[in-house]
Amino acid sequence: MSQSSRIALVLGATGGIGGETALALSRRGWRIRGFSRTAKPMDSSGWEWVKGDALERASVEAAARGVSAIVHAVNPPGYRNWATLVLPMIENTFAAAQASGARILLPGTIYNYGPDAFPVLREDSPQSATTHKGTIRIALERKLEEAAGHGVRSLIVRFGDFFGPKPGNNWFSQGMVTPNRPLTSITYPGRKDVGHSWAYLPDAGEAFAQLMQREAELEAFARFHFRGYWDADGTAIIEAIRKAAGKASLPVKALPWFIFKLASPFNETLRELYATRPLWETPIDLDNARLVQFLGQEPHTPLDKAVDATLRALGCLGA
Repeated sequence: MSQSSRIALVLGATGGIGGETALALSRRGWRIRGFSRTAKPMDSSGWEWVKGDALERASVEAAARGVSAIVHAVNPPGYRNWATLVLPMIENTFAAAQASGARILLPGTIYNYGPDAFPVLREDSPQSATTHKGTIRIALERKLEEAAGHGVRSLIVRFGDFFGPKPGNNWFSQGMVTPNRPLTSITYPGRKDVGHSWAYLPDAGEAFAQLMQREAELEAFARFHFRGYWDADGTAIIEAIRKAAGKASLPVKALPWFIFKLASPFNETLRELYATRPLWETPIDLDNARLVQFLGQEPHTPLDKAVDATLRALGCLGA
C-alpha cells in the first residue's frame, strides 16, 4: 500500500476509540477523513471532515471513495435503539467497503461472551452472550466474517473497558469520576476482589495502527485480543487514581446498581447498563498471545501515566 493511497475514513472520529485510532494512523502517514453528523472545518491536524450520517448508506459510500480503511467506531448514543440501529450501520459500512476495496476496522467488546468463555477470553472462545446487546455484537461480527467471502476485508481488535484523554461512552469517565470536577471520591462498579480488564485508548488506537502497517499479512477476516491492564483484584485502577489525585485515602463508593434495576423498565440506557453488571462480578481477562506474536509486543503506557493523563484531560486534577 503506497503512502499516497493510505486514506482512512473514520466513522466516530470525534469519539474515544475512533479519535485515538485516527491519531495513531495519522502519525504513520495516513490521511484522515473524519465523518460527522455536523459540518466541521479542516482543523490544525490537517484532517478532512465530511458531513454525513452512518445510517445513510449513500453518504457513507460517498465518503469512502478512494479510502483504504474504514474505522467503524460508531454506536447509538446512550445504549439506545441498538436492535434497530447497530446492524443497519454496519451494513452501510459493508457496502462502502465493498465499493472502495477498503478494510473495515472494528473495535470489539467483551459483551459477545458468556460464562462458558470466562475467565480468559481468546479469539476462538465460544461467543454465547447472555445479554441483548451481546447477541447484537455477535451478529455484527458474524456479518464481518461472512463478508470476507464476498471480498470485504476486516480487522477486529477486542478490548476491555476503555479509559483515556478523549472521553466517550465508558465507565471510567461516565461512572467512576465526574469530568470537570475535583476528585472527592471514586465510584467503582465492581468488587475489589474481582479482576477486570482495562484498555487505555491511545494504546488501543496504536494497536490498530501497528496492525495496519502490516495489513498485507492479515487474513481477510482478522481478529486479535488486546489485554491492556489486567487489574487482578480491582484495586490497581483505584490506587492509580488516588496517586494521580495525591489523595491516598480518597474514598471509594460502590455503584448503586439497585437504582439502575429500579429504573430499567422505564429507561433503556439504564436497562442496558444494568445488563452489564455480571461482567463486573466475574474476572474477565483477554489473552493477547496472538497479538504479541504478530506485533512483537502490545502497545503499553504505564498505568499511573495513563490514569494521570486521563484525569488531567477530564478536568479532574485542577490546573
